[in-house]
Amino acid sequence: MVFNTGAALLDAIVLAVVSKDEEGTYGYKITQDVRKAIDVSESTLYPVLRRLQKDDCLEVYDRECAGRNRRYYKITAAGEAQLSLYRSEWMDYSRKITAMFAGEELT
Repeated sequence: MVFNTGAALLDAIVLAVVSKDEEGTYGYKITQDVRKAIDVSESTLYPVLRRLQKDDCLEVYDRECAGRNRRYYKITAAGEAQLSLYRSEWMDYSRKITAMFAGEELT
């Protein structure tokens, strides 16, 4: 992709992916789901997950899977509120950019 992905957009995408599963989801699956939208490495995503956890947007727990612990991430109420804000801002932003690309005047 030719466009850079800023931290806020990456946070929004990760929160959207994690919010899809009420029980939470694990890091590798998050990476795979995010990669459906943007090209990103695991080494980029894990700091995002840690930052969102630190900001109380995600809670973390471990679950055994095939004899090993797997770290799961679950969206919190604060994370839901942040995601709602991101969605609202994205709708406005994307509408304006789409209008500009279509040659429309912005009001």
